[in-house]
Amino acid sequence: MPRITLTHVTKQWGSFIGVNDLNLEIADESFITLLGSSGCGKTTTLRMIAGLETPTRGEIRFDDKLMFSSEKNINVPPAKREVGFLFQNYALWPHMTVTQNIAFGLETLKWKKKEISERVAEMLQVMRIEPFADRYPAELSGGQQQRVAIARTLAPKPRVLFMDEPLSNLDAKLRGEMRTELKRLHKDTGSTFVYVTHDQLEAMTLSTRICMMNEGVLQQYAPPLEVYNRPANLFVADFVGNPSMNIVNARVVRPGRGTAELEVFGKKAVFSSDEDVELPSGDIKLGIRPEFLPISREGDLEGTAYSTLPAGMETTVKIKIGDTILSAVVFGAIDYETDAPIRFSITGSRILIFNKDTGLLTASGSVQIL
Repeated sequence: MPRITLTHVTKQWGSFIGVNDLNLEIADESFITLLGSSGCGKTTTLRMIAGLETPTRGEIRFDDKLMFSSEKNINVPPAKREVGFLFQNYALWPHMTVTQNIAFGLETLKWKKKEISERVAEMLQVMRIEPFADRYPAELSGGQQQRVAIARTLAPKPRVLFMDEPLSNLDAKLRGEMRTELKRLHKDTGSTFVYVTHDQLEAMTLSTRICMMNEGVLQQYAPPLEVYNRPANLFVADFVGNPSMNIVNARVVRPGRGTAELEVFGKKAVFSSDEDVELPSGDIKLGIRPEFLPISREGDLEGTAYSTLPAGMETTVKIKIGDTILSAVVFGAIDYETDAPIRFSITGSRILIFNKDTGLLTASGSVQIL
């Protein structure tokens, strides 16, 4: 499988810039998720790599081979890039059986009949759809149709598999099952997967690396847990996580190197970091994940129950403190009466400080209320 490199890739329509100066390297056999809200440029990026969209500027390489270059006037067509594309609507032929759907692309490529038969049998087994070989798409469930679409896409042995929100038409239970299957399939095939989604849960659970985009600009490119624990800026911090990160106004009243005195929730606190970083004075944004706000009678802070959202295994508790509403997550089912007093603390070593003006991450550490 190839290493894919994008260098200063831009896509522009008139004055509108869909993707702006994107530099990205996709490693061999990786599972990359292009994540962001609608209109952020993720699908455009996918289509440019696949050859379905022509960049305005920049270069795209598969290993050392140029697939596109605006300067050298090179643009290799999609059919010669040896890629597979899995569409949101599956695009199965309704008048063909499962076997015929999988074999269709191989016949178009003029594979020999014996090779086609062997490859179709292999894909039926890999995707666990052997019992449905003679059925038509209308006789299959959504999940089964999805498996057929993946089998058909993988049958020609593409170097890269592109997927544009392929699970969005499935119900929640089936989406969970297909996430499991896709992750296993990536391991079994050793292919490079490039996957577009607006669902941060899909990105977190499937990816080896997440490419987080906003308004055509790359925000962060890192493994999922790094994106979650050390978001590069406030946009990433707010987008990734469910419930989303609590972003709180705070003030550094006594700055220092690695340690600073804060004012937060009307109380004094000490922020301590293992990083050798000079903490600024003045207003900041404090980022606190819901799991770092444990509720207990011995808590250092007091608020009131704004709303309680039990979901069985865990409960999201909305806590009002002053004019701020925080999200806390409690393991297990629990319920609080509205406006009842709640005591809670700030724990953990991954409390984040963001620059108020630029939104960039400044430091990670712990907070102790005095």
